[in-house]
Amino acid sequence: MQNELIIISEYCDKCHIEPSFIEMLQEGGLIDIRTEDGERCLLFSQLPDVERYSRMYYDLSINIEGIDAIHHLLERMEEMQQEIYSLHNKLRLLDGLD
Repeated sequence: MQNELIIISEYCDKCHIEPSFIEMLQEGGLIDIRTEDGERCLLFSQLPDVERYSRMYYDLSINIEGIDAIHHLLERMEEMQQEIYSLHNKLRLLDGLD
C-alpha cells in the first residue's frame, strides 16, 4: 500500500464514522476513492476535506446535498478571492505608472 493512500475501513474505525458516509461523499462527487490491493482507499490529500465534511454531516446535521452546495460556494469564494488579489495587483501596477 502506498503511503499517500489511507484505507477507508481503518480510517472510519479510528474516526468513528460510517463507511457509508465515505461512499455518499464519493457518489456526490466530493471525493475520489481508489482501490489498491483489494482495499478501498482515500488519498491522503483528501483527508482535510473528509474531516470538514464529516464535521458538517455529524456535528451540524448537514446532508450530502448541503455539503455539496457549501463545497461549491467555498470553491467559488476562493476563485473570487484570487481574482480580487490579481486585480488588486494589476491596479497597483497601473497606479505606479502615473
